[in-house]
Amino acid sequence: QVQLVESGGGLVQAGGSLRLSCAASGSIFSINAMGWYRQAPGKPRELVAVITTAGTRNYADSAKGRFTIFRDNAKNTVYLQMNSLQPEDTAVYYCNVDVVRASGSSLLVYWGQGTQVTVSS
Repeated sequence: QVQLVESGGGLVQAGGSLRLSCAASGSIFSINAMGWYRQAPGKPRELVAVITTAGTRNYADSAKGRFTIFRDNAKNTVYLQMNSLQPEDTAVYYCNVDVVRASGSSLLVYWGQGTQVTVSS
């Protein structure tokens, strides 16, 4: 099994910053892409940021210029540094990790439990 444990969410005022982390553990041969999604009440889940094994980053337009995704492969951990937070960033944030559990096996998708980010005005 593979487990993702998220941390770093909380309450912050507009303009503040938070850093989310997501650590993967379990049966992992390698990790490909890692990313962050978020879901606000009554809204569909949306992509926030993705980082590939090579370090290529893609961001949602709403996150571009404010958020930074980075990873520590030695720790199987992905981070999301969120600056200049705004109330519209309020959501449950989920990490997503694409895992190869054994050499030559298929890619599997795992999700974290979610961490609440609340930004007050």
